[in-house]
Amino acid sequence: MLNILFPLLDGAPATGQPGVGGGSSMLIFILLMILIFYFFMIRPQQKKQKKIEEARNSLQKGDKVVTIGGIHGKITDIKDNTFTIEIAHDVRIEVDKAAISFNEATLNQSKSDNKAEEKKENE
Repeated sequence: MLNILFPLLDGAPATGQPGVGGGSSMLIFILLMILIFYFFMIRPQQKKQKKIEEARNSLQKGDKVVTIGGIHGKITDIKDNTFTIEIAHDVRIEVDKAAISFNEATLNQSKSDNKAEEKKENE
């Protein structure tokens, strides 16, 4: 097996036939494509997912939220994996934490709201 692999990596013909080989350039090209996919697709998605998870964990009672189904409400109770949301007077639903919707505007809005509330409390 190794006697076939090393000549391919060196670019030399494996069977003595002319024009066969060049495997090292193909290997480098594949590794380059994997790096491009990682840095431009996988890594940014992981960062975004981590940011959303942190935002979900920072939600507190009284925060207004929107579910992925479009239901607006206010958090009334927090458990390990669920929120209880009041959507109308004395109407409460229990939803999974993953069902809370976030987008970039929501994340940035919540950060600025938290900073404004902290300033008001400190004054």
